Amino acid sequence: MTPQEETIVLEARDILGRYLSQNPVIGSWQALMDYCALTVRGPIERFHVLYLDRKNRIIADELLSTGTVDHVPVYPREVIKRALMLNASALILIHNHPSGDPTPSEADLSMTKEIQKGCKYLGLTLHDHIIVGAGTELSLRALGKL
Repeated sequence: MTPQEETIVLEARDILGRYLSQNPVIGSWQALMDYCALTVRGPIERFHVLYLDRKNRIIADELLSTGTVDHVPVYPREVIKRALMLNASALILIHNHPSGDPTPSEADLSMTKEIQKGCKYLGLTLHDHIIVGAGTELSLRALGKL
């Protein structure tokens, strides 16, 4: 990206953040995808979690880990611990693939299953795990992996 494009992206993230703080319900699938694309895409892997209340309003969007160009460490215990600290009822996992290909790796699937098990045990709902690629987002729920 050019410096001018980077500035535009940062401004768009700022606008979106202000909008969500005033209208914190993710009202549509497209709104969620737009949010994911703007907040998570980048040159290194980033792992975010949207922590939601009972009405699916965003309590917090937390960047839990940053990694390298092809890996981000994720600790299911920390994801769930933070949900409990925030009194969240549900979660949406989001991470990016800087390569542009949002196809989930075996590690992505395994980590998601571990978080799903912990959520189920503690009465939390894991709505989805979204992987952001170059111009496209992929839902593990839509793939039947959740």
